Amino acid sequence: MKRLLLSSLCAVALLGCTDHEAQMREQAAAQAAKDKQAADKLAEQFDQAYTAQNWEMARVHGSALTDQYPDSEAAKKIQAHYQEAKTKAEAAREERRLANLWNYNQVMINGGPQVSASIMSTEPLDTDGSGKKQDVQLVFRDHPEWKQSAYLVLKAGDFPCLKGCKVKVSVDDGKPKAMDAWRPDTDEAIAMFITDYKGLWKLAAHAKTLKIEFPVKAGGTQTAEFETGGLDADQMPGWGK
Repeated sequence: MKRLLLSSLCAVALLGCTDHEAQMREQAAAQAAKDKQAADKLAEQFDQAYTAQNWEMARVHGSALTDQYPDSEAAKKIQAHYQEAKTKAEAAREERRLANLWNYNQVMINGGPQVSASIMSTEPLDTDGSGKKQDVQLVFRDHPEWKQSAYLVLKAGDFPCLKGCKVKVSVDDGKPKAMDAWRPDTDEAIAMFITDYKGLWKLAAHAKTLKIEFPVKAGGTQTAEFETGGLDADQMPGWGK
């Protein structure tokens, strides 16, 4: 009797173990199917964004797929295109950043339009000898009366150039080029005009970075660097490219 009872208990225990293992296998299979479906969906979204050349969305979907389901067939399938999408998304983001550095403005003055394109220096400078650093602004302007010009604007300090001076301009770490500059005799703004405005425009329009070394009244020189690679020349009609 005891042997029969023991055998029955063992059979029940074995059946319970077998049922649990089967249940675990079913759950694992269900989860695998669910993961595959989710991975395939992300791969589909990636392919749609990639085909549309929406590189940022392709990067987002590709990142989600490779992060969440790195060992899936879907992740392996998109790998080459995902790397391309990441590279192009980063390039597009950099283009937007550079473009947003520029500010374009148009106002009516004396019955005619004044258009301008301006950009701030990448780093502030001590232009008055106080130790406090301020942004330097580069402006290209087309005035209905004064026509085209290019000039630097300071928030503090001044340019010792009422009788004219020289600035050194370089692009993309190239050899500096000397250009004539002058400070108008006015208190309306702390500005210094660069005589060869067309030449400066051409340099800015074709360079990634533009550096201008200029004298300051406090003594010595300062060098303002501008990331000009995002300039939209179409915003300044008549200036050329």
